[in-house]
Amino acid sequence: MSHSTLKQMFQPTSVVIIGATEEAGTPACECMQNLLGGTFLGPVLPVVTGADSPDTIFGQPVYSAIDTLPITPDLAIVCVDADDVPFYIEELGKRGTQNAILFSSGFSRFSTKEATRKRERLFELARKFSVRLLGPNGLGFINPSLGINASLASSSFSTGKVAFITQSDSLFTSVLDWAVSKSIGFSHVISLGDMLDVGFSEVLDYLHRDMNTRAVLLYLESVANAREFMSAARALSRSKPVLVVKAGKSAAAEQAVAAHTGMILGADDVYEAAFKRAGMLRMDSIDSVFDTIQALAWSKPLKGNRLAIVTNGGAPAFIATDLLLQGGGELAELTEEACLHLDTALGSGWSYWNPLVIDAKADGDMYAAAIKPLLRDSSVDGILILHVPAAGVDSAAIADQVIKTCKRSKKVILTSWLGAGDAELARNSFFKAKIPSYFTPDSAVRTFLNLVQYRSNQIKLAEAPESRPDSTIDVLKSRSVVLQALEEKRQMLTVEESEAILGAYGIHCITTRSAESACEVAAIADEVGYPLAIKVISPDIFRKSQAGGVKLDIRNSTEAMAAAESILMNVAQYQPSARINGFAVQRMTRRQRGVELSVEVETDPQFGPVIRFGHGGSMASLLHDKQTELLPLNMSLAKELVATTRVSKQLMGSDTVAGVDIQAVYEMLVAISQMLIDIPEIFELEINPVQATVDGAFALDAAIRVAWTDVGGAEQLAICPYPAELEKVVTVGENLTVLLRPIRPEDEKAHWDFIEHLSPQDRRFRFFGNVGELPRSEMVKLTQIDYDREMAFIAQTIPEEGEEPLTVGSARAMISPDNATSEFAVVVRSDWKRKGLGRMLMSHLVEYLRSRNTLQITGEALGDNKNMVELARSLGFVVSKDFNDDTYHFTLDLREESEEGTAVENHQEE
Repeated sequence: MSHSTLKQMFQPTSVVIIGATEEAGTPACECMQNLLGGTFLGPVLPVVTGADSPDTIFGQPVYSAIDTLPITPDLAIVCVDADDVPFYIEELGKRGTQNAILFSSGFSRFSTKEATRKRERLFELARKFSVRLLGPNGLGFINPSLGINASLASSSFSTGKVAFITQSDSLFTSVLDWAVSKSIGFSHVISLGDMLDVGFSEVLDYLHRDMNTRAVLLYLESVANAREFMSAARALSRSKPVLVVKAGKSAAAEQAVAAHTGMILGADDVYEAAFKRAGMLRMDSIDSVFDTIQALAWSKPLKGNRLAIVTNGGAPAFIATDLLLQGGGELAELTEEACLHLDTALGSGWSYWNPLVIDAKADGDMYAAAIKPLLRDSSVDGILILHVPAAGVDSAAIADQVIKTCKRSKKVILTSWLGAGDAELARNSFFKAKIPSYFTPDSAVRTFLNLVQYRSNQIKLAEAPESRPDSTIDVLKSRSVVLQALEEKRQMLTVEESEAILGAYGIHCITTRSAESACEVAAIADEVGYPLAIKVISPDIFRKSQAGGVKLDIRNSTEAMAAAESILMNVAQYQPSARINGFAVQRMTRRQRGVELSVEVETDPQFGPVIRFGHGGSMASLLHDKQTELLPLNMSLAKELVATTRVSKQLMGSDTVAGVDIQAVYEMLVAISQMLIDIPEIFELEINPVQATVDGAFALDAAIRVAWTDVGGAEQLAICPYPAELEKVVTVGENLTVLLRPIRPEDEKAHWDFIEHLSPQDRRFRFFGNVGELPRSEMVKLTQIDYDREMAFIAQTIPEEGEEPLTVGSARAMISPDNATSEFAVVVRSDWKRKGLGRMLMSHLVEYLRSRNTLQITGEALGDNKNMVELARSLGFVVSKDFNDDTYHFTLDLREESEEGTAVENHQEE
């Protein structure tokens, strides 16, 4: 959906209500009263069919049909029976109205055949006549800046900078009421309902470009299209804070949400991973959401997790310290310089450590003296200032002094004035000064920890990962193993097949011998060597340990036979119907200081393949130490995944115990990620245990389950992976050969060098102005792109051995979310011009956009950029000039093959 379409929906200049009535309690009556009772300036047009329809409704002239309306309304609110809705959607489409809210009953969210048929028919009709639908089973929307209440909620509202988007009708009204009590305003409040058409991704894209919205709050129960959602959320999170509340953390809540929405839900830990990967912040309560939004809006960006606490009462500060440390924050260790300043200013009147406890009757000057050194201390990222009521002390006056002291601070400042009376006056003063203030230290600390988590999520969103060492993988051979198993109608791969695939991806496995019976186990035991591990082989058992299908530390052939027989008995009790195909016999390794890990991959119904990593071995089920991440992974994300587990401390070692080869663990995780992309038929995988040692990471037991699929590995993922298939070696001219490929985050360093080698004029042409060194935030945008929404091809030299490749050209396309249009930019390194690189890059960019069915490509150039004008003309662009702005505009219709040299130049004066 284009931005302009949704803008017309949520910022209409005229509204028609189909099925209007003055009958109290009906959706049409409530919505019309809300529209007329606000400050909306546009016409509200009631449409009522039937011979006995009134002449007016609430004083507005009534119309009998869509085609009798005096104007084409921007928005339609449909309140007729479900069976009549298709007729009106068709009439609206013919009239030119592109947006409708469905308040009609009869579109049940539950999957009855009749409800499903109605919904499918309505959706097809809306698509045919280009009408976008909000709902059904929602409450509409409110846009306070326009004074428009196109909803069924009669709550009062005020204008603010936060947009609230919800799937829940009850939260729509509850949050409005709550916000009024807290004097919080909104830029938009939107109820999505069942999301038959318009969903989260479209609304997030709209809010990304909405100037009235500074932050976004989502209440989310389920996601219908994970890739679209992630793409929109990641784009929005780069520019505005996005906070999300999601129900379903507990199993009971998850079942309730699934019953309410009528949808299959993904696992909660997968949603958690998705929110973090998208740079969003998940919250536990609406109350804490607005505390955090306020802090994000009023404070400078947090640079770390180190907090200093200043207080005139010890107990609240000590409680705050416990909460801080339990939540993963740190108490700042004050520098020696800061301590000297505190000694000079306060003498013996402070606690000599953080928290800084000063005199119970401290006045404003003493608070200022305690705070000033902390504002200058580089070891402090944030300051929490507490005040406990004391007899004869003016709390409000102290607050005024704190405000004056912290006025120009670049650190995060949080305050908590306990009590009422003067404390309430203090909190009001902090609010006016835009310094976050809380009734309790607990709320302040939780807000600080939310800011810490938000910073972590933003780093993950904008990280520059390292390259994984190149490896040669025979993908076709590995996939043929899987396809052969599927041809034989097997879901579980054999031990040998699993080892072959893992080995192809550089994952070391312990050599395994297969035995068909307990007697054969005993016969080969001496050949394999002791101690032994014996494991059941069954296509029906995925986790062998749970079934009692694993025996360890076997010392001789007699024990080996007994172990095999015991396994048969265990499996028969655990799963009597399980087929037993034999036993896997392995020599147990005795490497020095091994740590047992586990890696699991499963396919989530919403987000596709996800990976879980943590403790492995027999204790894994008791330790509950597993973390989840979306695929694909790179080295940086693999490091982050490992670091979030408790077992990571064992991997790193200590002063007395050497760590393991943790790099091998990272590489294993990235290899598995690539395996799932290359072989989409793998839908479940478990390696448990993985033994990590100083020598590497070794898979001691692996199970892989496969199934037929028509969806490619990359298409299964919620985040588009690097499109390696677009890499190609290209010859330019007669003797210049370059590698043409999509840009990667790892190219950041090379792209700095590329930009530095652009002449001042070429920089001005590329960035439409004189620019110096780009900030890293801009370089991140250039190198870390969403391949679903953007493409940047770079041309790199093919270096000799020992040399680094040079980036010598770049062509970029910024694609609209609906894939209708794309804006291009192209630049060639200044000392590599006149070699045909610009033409080659643009030709490939146009070819790529055609392949993804983009409709149109556009661009601009400064008036003196004659070379760009010539290039655009030669590639078939229509070239026009705006003499007012002294810029050229380029347009190429990609629906038709344009012949080179047929461009038309239009000169327009405005």
